[in-house]
Amino acid sequence: MTDDIADAVEAELVALSAALTEPADRECLRCYLLRMISEFGCTGTHRWTMRWREVRAPRATGLLGKLAELGGGCDCEVLLNVFPQYPLTTRLLPCAGQPLSGSAVPCDLRILRRTA
Repeated sequence: MTDDIADAVEAELVALSAALTEPADRECLRCYLLRMISEFGCTGTHRWTMRWREVRAPRATGLLGKLAELGGGCDCEVLLNVFPQYPLTTRLLPCAGQPLSGSAVPCDLRILRRTA
C-alpha cells in the first residue's frame, strides 16, 4: 500500500512539473526563458532552452551551438546576450506568439502595443 501511494505521488509530481514547465502554444524562446528563469532561476545550463526545443522545435538540432556562438552559454546568457531587446517593465509581458513554428526568432512585442 505504501508503495502505491508513493508511486501515485511521484506520478502526480512528474505531471505537475511537466505542466508548470510546458511552453505555451506559440510561446517564443525568449518569453519562455523569461518565464522559467523568473520562476525557477538559471542553473548555468541550457535546461530551459532544451525543454523549449524538445517541445517547440525538435528539429532545431543546432540551436544550442548557434546560441553559444552568440554569447548564450546558459539560459540567462541567452536572454542577456542573444535576446537583449526587451521593454523596460516591472512585469513579464505576454508573449506575442512565435512568428514561425519551430523557429527560435523571438516574438514581436510591438504587436502587443498596437493591439492594446
